Order: sequence, then structure tokens, then C-alpha cells
Amino acid sequence: MAFREERKERPQSYRDWVRQSVIRIRAEANRKGDTNLIKLQLNEFQNVDIYLKDESAHPSGSLKHRLAQSLFLWALCSGRIGPDTTIIECSSGSTAISEAYFAKLLGLKFVAVVPEGTACKKIQQIEFYGGHCEQVPASEISEHACRLAEAENGYFMDQFTYAERASDWRGEDNIAASIFRQMADEECPIPEWIVVGAGTGGTSTTIGRHLSYVRTGNKTKLCVVDPENSVLFDYYCSGDETLRSAMPSRIEGIGRPRVEPSFFPELVDRMMKVPDHASMAALHYLEGLTGRRFGGSTGTNFCGAYRLARELEAAGEKASIVTLICDSGERYFDSYYDAEWLKKHGYGQLDFPACL
Repeated sequence: MAFREERKERPQSYRDWVRQSVIRIRAEANRKGDTNLIKLQLNEFQNVDIYLKDESAHPSGSLKHRLAQSLFLWALCSGRIGPDTTIIECSSGSTAISEAYFAKLLGLKFVAVVPEGTACKKIQQIEFYGGHCEQVPASEISEHACRLAEAENGYFMDQFTYAERASDWRGEDNIAASIFRQMADEECPIPEWIVVGAGTGGTSTTIGRHLSYVRTGNKTKLCVVDPENSVLFDYYCSGDETLRSAMPSRIEGIGRPRVEPSFFPELVDRMMKVPDHASMAALHYLEGLTGRRFGGSTGTNFCGAYRLARELEAAGEKASIVTLICDSGERYFDSYYDAEWLKKHGYGQLDFPACL
């Protein structure tokens, strides 16, 4: 048989563009530094400290900045993105905002497929970074994004599939490593629990893998909180991958109507189903405690951390718990912080922690 050869060499200009794009993203990461870890002053706990890691401090305003950075680097280094590629994503808003930020950084066209009813402020921020939004029913966002990517000859970023493989759980710049560094000089430096919500599952998977990887992780356990109208808690309990929810999550950024490939229940030590009413009450409680407003997923996170703190306090254990501020409440002035919206959706009385 004769020797055969076929070449599909990429032009040097393409290689140069990819290299410069990676450098731009790495430079952006070096400029922003780390996010703050805030210790809450909670008089009801004498032995347990709760910390909030403020992921709203990222340049694009949310925890999803980390994911968007990882997804762009993975796609660039995997040959999926070139200088003329249109980026497509389906998102409830925050991931799309962060991806629009990075698309603008690289000079790429960006289209976000968002669920109908996504907060107006989120859509405005996507457009601020030069992105275009298409609103469709929540159950159709993935399929619509796939069709759009094919029609535009673009690249579907697909956070729900690639979040877990794009995120670096071994390095020193992931969120779990950052938490351990910042906790080093606290009274209880190794957290008993880290509490997060799950949308893609990328954050919980990154943290869960890191806890298995590092020496200090053998004590720390991972708790994932899930809102109403999400199937992830039921999937954790049953293992049934066919589960579906007809209603979308009202807590933007977390909860899914179907099981996503980036969510790994094997890494989760405990899950909690948090009523939306409790999440809303927690937001307003945190505002009174900190003087700041946060998004709905932060309220859900805090509910989980608070319940765990109660258990540890009752047992007389000295411990620390870390959870996340996912984004700022500025994105939700017309929903979670609007009295009429709260009343319309049945959240008239917001009494925390009595609602837990």
C-alpha cells in the first residue's frame, strides 16, 4: 500500500489570532485578581461562622465569569473558535452576560438564546457588551441554540455540556482553591461545608473534584441546593436521567428542567430542596445584614448554609461554612426587589429564618 498523506493546516494568521486571544484572556484574569471572602456577623451562632465568597465582584458581575473564561479558553485551545466565528449560547442571563464580555474582548459576534421572562437588566447587559438576544420558551433554549449555530455557521458554546470539562479543578486559580487560600488564617480554616447551587453543575463539579484532589479536602463536604421547578434534587435521589420539569426555575441561574451532563451527583455529599419563598426571604434578610442586594441564587445558597449552621450549632461543633454570592441584586430590581412582583407571585410575607 502506498504512503498516503492529507493536510488540513491552519493558516499562520489563524494560529496567531488564537494565541493572541489566549493571551488576552489570561491577561484579563491577571488584572482582575481574586474575589473577597466576607464573614457574616450572625448573633444566633456562637460556634459556627458563615462566609460569603463575593463572585459578583468579577468584571462581568457574576460567578459565571469564571465559567465563561474557562469555556472560551477550552474552545480556543480545542480549535473550535476562529477569528470569524459567531458564538452562540443558551442561558438564563448571567452566563450569557459573561460570554458576551469575552466575545467583545476577542472581537467576536455573540448571540444569546435566553428564556422568555429573563430579567430586563440582564438583557440590557448582554446588549451592552455587543451581544444580541433571542427570547424563547425555557424548554426550547438548547434546541434553538443548536439550530441557530448551524444556520449561522457558528459555534454553540453549550455551557450545560462543556462546563465540567472546561473548568480546571486541579489548578490554583479555581474557586475551591481560592476558598482554601482565603480561609487559611480563619479560626476554623478548613470549612465543614461548601454550599453551592447547580445550573450547569460546573461549579459543584469543580469544587467536588478539587476536594477529592487536595489534602485539605478530606474534611470538607459539598452541599448542593436546588430551587423549585428543578429536577436535579430528584435526580440526586433517584438516579433517573429522564426526569423533566414543565416549569422553569424562578431562581435565575440555578435549577434545571432536565438533567444536564455537567452535573455529577457522585461528588455531592448532600442536597437540599429549597422553597423559592425561603430564597426570597433570605435575600431580604441578607440586605438587612449586609446593606447589599443579591440575586436569587445567593438567597438559595444562604438558606442551605443557614440550615447546616443550625445543625452544627445544635451539636455544639466549632465549624465554618462557605457559600457564594453569585451576582448582584441590581439585575433584579424589577423582580425580587419589586414589592408588586413579590406580591403577584405569592411572596408577600418574607420572614427569615422562620420560613426554613
